Amino acid sequence: MQNASVIGLGKSGIAAARLLKQQGWSVQVSDRNQSESLSEIQQQLNSEGITVHLGHTFEPDATQMQRIVVSPGVPWDLPALVKARQLGIEMMGEMELAWRSLQALPQKTPWIGITGTNGKTTVTSLIAAIFQTAGLNAPACGNIGYAACDLAREQAANSSLDWVIAEVSSFQIESSSTLAPKIGLWTTFTPDHLNRHKTLENYFTIKAQLLGRADFQVINGDDPYLKHSGPTQWPSAYWTSVEGKDSLAGLPDQGAYIESGWVWWGNDPIVAVDALKMVGEHNHQNLLMAVAAARLAGIEKGAIAHAIAMFPGVPHRLEKVCTWNGIDFINDSKATNYDAAAVGLRAVGKPVVLIAGGQAKAGDDTDWIKAIRSKVSTVLLIGEASDAFAQRLTDEGYLAFEQVETLENAIPRAATLASQQGAKVVLLSPACASFDQYPNFEARGDDFRQTCQTYFGKG
Repeated sequence: MQNASVIGLGKSGIAAARLLKQQGWSVQVSDRNQSESLSEIQQQLNSEGITVHLGHTFEPDATQMQRIVVSPGVPWDLPALVKARQLGIEMMGEMELAWRSLQALPQKTPWIGITGTNGKTTVTSLIAAIFQTAGLNAPACGNIGYAACDLAREQAANSSLDWVIAEVSSFQIESSSTLAPKIGLWTTFTPDHLNRHKTLENYFTIKAQLLGRADFQVINGDDPYLKHSGPTQWPSAYWTSVEGKDSLAGLPDQGAYIESGWVWWGNDPIVAVDALKMVGEHNHQNLLMAVAAARLAGIEKGAIAHAIAMFPGVPHRLEKVCTWNGIDFINDSKATNYDAAAVGLRAVGKPVVLIAGGQAKAGDDTDWIKAIRSKVSTVLLIGEASDAFAQRLTDEGYLAFEQVETLENAIPRAATLASQQGAKVVLLSPACASFDQYPNFEARGDDFRQTCQTYFGKG
């Protein structure tokens, strides 16, 4: 029996370990952290015949391991992983393991791979909704929260997939050497994850690998960086623009665009823009990308229009959780960087009481500060970034902020301030990762939702 080591005990690591076990590997999982919740997972996996080491620093051993599978949160240039490559141990990410496993089945299911700095989850969810409305078995997986290896494990005994709709982060692309979607989409490109990828150029190169292996490329023609860099790299790509067909001049004359309130695919009107009920003009670009993917896959206009009209939105992305005394409480926990948080602010009415903070990321906060000045009556700061954000706002001469530490403190204070200031919205849009106080942005958003509903009810 061959030995596999999995690094990281999050959703992806657990899914990879179970898939490897199903495939006949002897599996060990290591995680440098220790906690009560991890101990519970350890006991569960041990009962399944999977060995788990907590508080363990991974060291490669070519005599004891034939394969290493890395969770997305583990840096690909970790010294132990560099050493493992030098030792010649086969190494891959969880997404790559899922890809190879599904491709090994008799029916080779085509994938749609969605990447980008922002917009990935909305586009992934929209595409999955359209495909499923058309009667296809096309689950969404990957960075969206449903591990790709869980999908592969469930399909091993029942190869009935029509498509795989995969949200793929730069971390997952970096550790996937053969993942080749039928259709690759690139939503946006702005600085993010530079603490891991070091330079913007390196971040771009990693993202570009996914589209380079795709049969068809769909790229956001309104994104300045992509519009500048993309045409020479992908001369046959399909481009999208909310500014109309003329804005795609100079790009290949093909793709999706908005004119006269309609989404067009080439010369064919597909669906009215206002059929999509999600707030924010940025979602019009997300709509275009989803329509482009659907048309490339041969899905009929009727199914596209019906799916879009029925689409409820994405949890944790401008999700209205309740209304109290005429004030909407909106969960935008997925806004984990400055650009996404600025988009969230621009999407809602003013004035806004903003809850921001968490584990700060490197990036350009210029547009975010500008949006705060334009829209926000008070900023409530939480988490590890609270002091740094307070200093940054002070340096900008913006003094309408309070440091409140936690969401539990922020929500009732936000309600009081919104009532006093005539604010119509309390918005959680952190501009930060969640790892200082929560395991992921979903847990942070769930806490916001549950706390709001406890205080104010569901109405």
